[in-house]
Amino acid sequence: MAVGTMRTNRNGVWRNWAGNVVARPARSIAPSSTAELAEAVRRAAEEGLRVKAVGTGHSFTAAAATDGLLIRPERLAGVREIDREAGTVTVAAGTPLWQLNQTLAAHGLSLTNMGDIMEQTVAGATATGTHGTGRASASIAAQIRRLELVTADGSVLRCSDRENPEVFSAARIGLGALGVVSAITFAVEPEFLLTAREEPMPFDRVMAEFDQLVAENEHFEFYWFPHTSNCNTKRNNRTSGPAAPLGRVSGWVDDELLSNGVFQLACTVGRAVPAAIPGIAKISSRALSARTYTDIPYKVFTSPRRVRFVEMEYAVPREAAVAALRELKATVERSGLKVSFPVEVRTAPADDIPLSTASGRDTAYIAVHLYRGTPHRAYFTAAEQIMTAHGGRPHWGKLHSRDAAYLADVYPRFGEFTAIRDRLDPDRLFGNDYLRRVLGG
Repeated sequence: MAVGTMRTNRNGVWRNWAGNVVARPARSIAPSSTAELAEAVRRAAEEGLRVKAVGTGHSFTAAAATDGLLIRPERLAGVREIDREAGTVTVAAGTPLWQLNQTLAAHGLSLTNMGDIMEQTVAGATATGTHGTGRASASIAAQIRRLELVTADGSVLRCSDRENPEVFSAARIGLGALGVVSAITFAVEPEFLLTAREEPMPFDRVMAEFDQLVAENEHFEFYWFPHTSNCNTKRNNRTSGPAAPLGRVSGWVDDELLSNGVFQLACTVGRAVPAAIPGIAKISSRALSARTYTDIPYKVFTSPRRVRFVEMEYAVPREAAVAALRELKATVERSGLKVSFPVEVRTAPADDIPLSTASGRDTAYIAVHLYRGTPHRAYFTAAEQIMTAHGGRPHWGKLHSRDAAYLADVYPRFGEFTAIRDRLDPDRLFGNDYLRRVLGG
């Protein structure tokens, strides 16, 4: 889903992309080097100011909000090194994913997997556990091989599985709680082609064949349209080619006109007249026809999303996905809720990152959205009750009501992360209200 870069305005007020989080930092800076960043952190600590770094503001939580020093990303950007022999790329933390993807493509390289947008910074995307969908390939953070972290005393800690390995393990998804990431090294591979097959499919068929669809495709995801029994599925698989990109006109019709322009209008009407939403949903769910195309990875994985919304996403054990989705559908049908946005479902393999939503278990992601400005509490609360009953883990950058007591129970390595935080930031220089809620004091 889409984002736009958020910056502080002339009055020093910072807002996130969705507009639901506002921060009033005492000061904001945009360092251009690790040395400048480290000096800024040292000075803030001396002045008693808490420190938070922001990316493009895509998080729907207040994970990056601060009343102290706000660090903006725009000057700490760019590719530092491409090492073909090692199969890695090192980038400054504020580099947007679109810039990384375009640079890699120019060198015939690619990330193995990515999410469905590329407006976030690399540090913001990884800190909150941004992911795509994959049978065997995991989140963006799982592709990190090294990182550089400015800690609370202003020192620069270089981390990998060989150098400061405990910090590295935790800091790949660090929530901004361990320090400010200044550079990240990702694993990359020679560029490849993906064939995408998008097609409508009935909800009951997707549920019946879910395990098979996940097993048979490298990347499977689908959208279910509430108030209907219709889904739109997408299957991405590697191919030897040839490339067959979307046509300029047909791609514009589907991705811009229907998925953004017409959908924006439908959401606006639905917000003004909620009773119209079920009818609009039936039309929207049939608007996109089947299509197949082949292109380089980032052009298949990502899509332009310009309609603004608020979102909650939960990671449940993969074996619980079908039951949770059937419960969500039944809840919407009997509740009188009017839901204008489709529900997005993706998967990921288990990984070894302490605070990854896929830590230690194969995972299915279920994301609920509502158009910005639409009352969302009743719908999100109902969905959250279903997901938590299945041991769900909320996405760190999306709306949820969970606290440290709940999270410590669903993350077996939660204590490992908080112990590292206590060691690196005992005075909570990088703390804020959100981190206090989800990590404890």
